[in-house]
Amino acid sequence: MSEKIKNAARKRTGQVFPGFVFFFGRRRLSPTRVAILVAASAAIVLLGIVSYGYGSKLYRDWQQRRLLHQAESLLKEEKFDQAAQDAREVLTVDPNSLPAFYILAAAAERQNLEEAVRWRTQIARLLPKDPDSQLNLASTALRFGQIDLARKALNDVVPEHRDSAAFHVVAGWLARAEGNLAEQEGQFAAAAKEEPANELYQFNLAALQIQSADMEKSAKARAVLDRLSKVAPFRTGALRALLNDSVARNDLAAADNYVQQLQMSPEITFGDYLLCLTFYRKLDEKKFRPLLEKVKPFAARNPSDLASLMSWMNQNGLAEDAIKWIDKLSKDELAFPPVSIAVAAVYANTKNWSRLKRWTSSGSWSGSDYLRIAYQAIATRRLQSRNGGTAHTEFETLWRSAEQAANEQPQRELELARLASRWNLDKESELLWLRVAKNPPMRREALDALRRLYRENDNLERLYDILQRLHESSPTEAPITADLARLGLNSEQHIKESHDLAKEAYDHAPNELNCAVTYAYFPDRLGRNAEGLGIIHRLPLDQLHDPHAAVYVALLLAEAGQIDGAKEYITAAETEKIYSEEKKLLDEAKRKLAAASAIPSPAVSLSPAELGPTPTGSPQ
Repeated sequence: MSEKIKNAARKRTGQVFPGFVFFFGRRRLSPTRVAILVAASAAIVLLGIVSYGYGSKLYRDWQQRRLLHQAESLLKEEKFDQAAQDAREVLTVDPNSLPAFYILAAAAERQNLEEAVRWRTQIARLLPKDPDSQLNLASTALRFGQIDLARKALNDVVPEHRDSAAFHVVAGWLARAEGNLAEQEGQFAAAAKEEPANELYQFNLAALQIQSADMEKSAKARAVLDRLSKVAPFRTGALRALLNDSVARNDLAAADNYVQQLQMSPEITFGDYLLCLTFYRKLDEKKFRPLLEKVKPFAARNPSDLASLMSWMNQNGLAEDAIKWIDKLSKDELAFPPVSIAVAAVYANTKNWSRLKRWTSSGSWSGSDYLRIAYQAIATRRLQSRNGGTAHTEFETLWRSAEQAANEQPQRELELARLASRWNLDKESELLWLRVAKNPPMRREALDALRRLYRENDNLERLYDILQRLHESSPTEAPITADLARLGLNSEQHIKESHDLAKEAYDHAPNELNCAVTYAYFPDRLGRNAEGLGIIHRLPLDQLHDPHAAVYVALLLAEAGQIDGAKEYITAAETEKIYSEEKKLLDEAKRKLAAASAIPSPAVSLSPAELGPTPTGSPQ
């Protein structure tokens, strides 16, 4: 077709697309029909696009449902890795898939993997108002030692759901992780009250309360555990608790009964055999030796059991017997952790420093090599001291090597800190405990260790700081609050804060000795001696003869001019070692007693009628 004919055709048809002419067969299409055809084509294309997109979505939804169903089946079959793989594939399509997160959390928890915390965190993020999601997160976080996260999850539970039994149980386990046994008992009691028919809650509470100094509580707990010892899921746990209780009370007949039942339990563990040994060691020597000899070859089959039995012997006055047993075992049985560590502990406990140094001077304990070097350092230091040496260069070099081998791993540093405390390495243990205290699951043990260290060294400034940290981490633990308050009052630097803390502790536990004595001491400092005596008189007289409490009672009585009573408690305070700040108060009581003795007064005993009026209000 010539260019001239093409141009003529364009003019006739009004073609809007240059270079094209539409024909249907031999007929040319009109502009209207062209428009209709174009519109229809576009509609078909659009419909195809929509159909493709909708079809793709349907396919993706179907694929997700298939993967989730498959993952759930794999989870039931305990094929955890495959189940997790399917769930992760779902997340590549839907990053906020709740079912996928639930599957991943369950798979990780059943494999005891810490990544379970990650998945529980995602579930709680997507369901912030759901109490179960927050409680599951808190529970899983506690399981893997993430105390701060657990506390935050509990705080995120909406107030209207904080009275549930489940909340109280998780709060109780958090309190235990923080070392606050009083709070743990309170939370477990609240859970049992909410669901009195729940035997698990009854067991948890009874296992705790059987250790109580309150005779009524312990007797009630004993009865509950005795009943639960006949219920299959709680049988072994209840028998363990009852056996421990019987041994502590020297109840031979009851303990022997529980030992027999425990040994017949299908769930008995090697730890239970050690529990039976503890009983016979304490109460029945004739049965103890045969059982020990019976357990030894059984323990030798498993390195963990072998180490456990050696450690048990070492801690129960049988270290020399353990050495004789060690000499009979082969090198292969002893050379590697955990057995090699238990052997080193036996040598250290028997102060066989030369043998300990030889034992730790060569070889490798693999991931526990830091302990081998640490024991070598301790042996070196003790040998130097025994030989009259004063240079500690070799010890310090070895100890630094042990710390480097620990590689700043919290669990290893914890073991080193315990070892340093055990062998009175104050400088080394202090630095380690301060580092360990930064790790939430280990914080309470570290702070308690630092508290003992600073108390023994009479470092009251640092002791006050540690008590503050303990109070912050466990604010409802009344005895700690009272100790902090009393130290603040004695230092005369935190008077207002200390008074508030003393009242807080007393309000929380008015019958607890330290709390009551601390609160009674404050009004006396303000010149309101009768109020302090009124608080003291509510306590059992036998408790007041505790040396640390007797100091404050003597001061109150001396202030009141009760000469004979003051003398009695001054004598009680001097029976044992008391703290440096308490010695100053005792000297003050003696001065007041001397001043009061210059004026004749009738003999007065510490009885409610003679202590003055019971306070009806709180000191202001």
